[in-house]
Amino acid sequence: MTTATEASTAWREHTAPDDDARYAGYAEQFAELQRRKSERFGNGRALHRKPVHAARGVFEVAAGLPAFARHGLFAAPGRHEVLLRLSNGGMDVAHDRQPDIRGFAFKVFGVTGDSALGNGPARSQDFLLINHPAFAFPDSREFVAFVVAASHGPARLIGHLAGRYGLFGAPRQLARLVKSMGRPFSGFATEALHSAAPMACGPYAVRVRLVPEPGNAAGPANGPAQRPGRHGWGADFNARLLHGPLAWQLQLQPFVNEATTPIEDASVDWPTPYSTVGRLLLPRQDADAAEGRALARQAEAAVFDPWQALAEHRPLGDVQRARKAVYFESQKGRGAA
Repeated sequence: MTTATEASTAWREHTAPDDDARYAGYAEQFAELQRRKSERFGNGRALHRKPVHAARGVFEVAAGLPAFARHGLFAAPGRHEVLLRLSNGGMDVAHDRQPDIRGFAFKVFGVTGDSALGNGPARSQDFLLINHPAFAFPDSREFVAFVVAASHGPARLIGHLAGRYGLFGAPRQLARLVKSMGRPFSGFATEALHSAAPMACGPYAVRVRLVPEPGNAAGPANGPAQRPGRHGWGADFNARLLHGPLAWQLQLQPFVNEATTPIEDASVDWPTPYSTVGRLLLPRQDADAAEGRALARQAEAAVFDPWQALAEHRPLGDVQRARKAVYFESQKGRGAA
């Protein structure tokens, strides 16, 4: 019998016969959205369009991990090169003062094993994290419908919400989303970041969290994370990296049972405890130096995709399966695939 906190291998994905066709339809919708936004802002991603910062670093896999974690990237202690891209989550290039989801994506190089895409050896293990512990929607159906409606402006969005949630339910849903998007954000160096959706870890299923170490909050004497309108999140992050190295603890949270840690419902914040499995370290560097500008160009051209992963860390659940189709179409749309 699985206890409340005991990692279990009894997880299952629940697929439907029309999933592939549905995901292909989402990819077409996002491709059209991406084309419209690229006409306005220039070539770029469908979501997480605005880059905030890019950096290089290392990821160190810890020793003595719990049994559920010792798979794939975490099977043995090691040290890996990392490429990091920070972004605002929206489809527009908006000011940092605008409420938004914040994205923290990084590629871990030097991995060994088959790719989750089934196309040969994995080239990297990518982690795509946000400043929310769970998604605003339980599945891809609701998320895609919301994003597509929002891409056409407030009138279309209000009509979508009224049609889906009813005349009285629409204002409540909108208020909930606005509150979620507008949650306080202290900066990329000082906020916990989350995968929100699960991935495999060998025979287990886990979610990922990145927790800043206390030294990140020190920053420079004039590092005003609270004033993004004047300084921007990228300027704040760069000031902290000029001041000294930044570090985070990478942690895994295991599936224990379907009731409390569902695979298919991405809106549920799992209650199980986290275990630290490694450390992300960014050395001192300057985004405004020639090397930093070159790194920013590299990050913008690169693919950050949860399916750029080891087979032992295959993404799980409806949201992740939808991402497989949508991300690939977006990569093709900006010439990155």
